[in-house]
Amino acid sequence: MPTSEKQPADKMTVRSVERALDILSAFIGHEKSLSLTDISHKVHLHKSTVHRLLNSLEARGYVEKIPEVERYRLGMKIIELSSYASRSSDLIQTAIPEMKKIRDELGETVSLYVRDGDERVRLHAIESTQTLRRIAIIGQRLPLYVGAASKVLLAYIPEQERDELFTKSFCPIKFDLVRYREKISNTQLNGYAMSFEERESGVAAIAAPVFYSTGELAAALSLSGPIDRFPDELLDSIASKVKQSANNISNMLAYNQITSHETKFR
Repeated sequence: MPTSEKQPADKMTVRSVERALDILSAFIGHEKSLSLTDISHKVHLHKSTVHRLLNSLEARGYVEKIPEVERYRLGMKIIELSSYASRSSDLIQTAIPEMKKIRDELGETVSLYVRDGDERVRLHAIESTQTLRRIAIIGQRLPLYVGAASKVLLAYIPEQERDELFTKSFCPIKFDLVRYREKISNTQLNGYAMSFEERESGVAAIAAPVFYSTGELAAALSLSGPIDRFPDELLDSIASKVKQSANNISNMLAYNQITSHETKFR
């Protein structure tokens, strides 16, 4: 921007905040740490600008510098904030007891997913205690065109909204959209979805919808683990239990909303 072109102070402040948030978002994924160059490329900003913002974030505890390797990682302040965010989420807090219950009953990892645009995000997870288990990274973003939870998240949104996602071509090349639409229809019919090695080799999953009292989709509850622990003869039983757990969470969400409303007007 030419030096003669100035912006109002409040606009410049917002822009700085947006850039700082972009830097924090650059860590989303599997990277444990990033170099200054990595971050600069991810947020499309000059290194000098990124360096200044990193210094401010480091001073506040949102990032930490690893001096010996000249890299940065998320700081303890982010962990603290994420902990408070989890505790403040009615959906997560309502789901946790039921997630633990079905994990203990079936022995597999249980995840709670929500849709964000053309991706799904793992909102929370209760991992299996078995030695060979599905590792679930909370906050991980995954594509909507694979996985049992993805089918659930697409099956229970308005058809026009779903078609718009498909129109955007969020699926990879050579993706069989016709077949995928059939799977979504089956999800609506059965009340659950399954996936076998769709995203990861050797992994199976079964997911069911969680609803708010309004009937709006809240999340997808998913049970996942090694495919050999999902034999054909047990699939119906496992699916039934996942559906029941999702239904229990939906009922608790409705109950909590009612009691909260009654308390408010006492």
